[in-house]
Amino acid sequence: MSGTFELFVDEESQIRFRLVMPDGHVLAVSGQFTDKQAAAAAIEEVRECAGTGLIRDVAPPPPSIHLASTPHPRYAIRRGARRLGSLGVA
Repeated sequence: MSGTFELFVDEESQIRFRLVMPDGHVLAVSGQFTDKQAAAAAIEEVRECAGTGLIRDVAPPPPSIHLASTPHPRYAIRRGARRLGSLGVA
């Protein structure tokens, strides 16, 4: 079952919407809108892009996690060229 978009009025008397899971958990709350029509238009935009949206991680890793270093660029190019050559691709 899909979530539900709920329109509501915030403490500043502005229209907002929230996305609520079937179990009642709130997944997201919008910014403020001056009227219901603007909020409804934003909901339509969310519906269009949310299903196909990619995840972009812009948060830095926690200080305790050490990421492995990437290979030297020349090595990565050579390794890729060898792999393509073995497939018969120029």
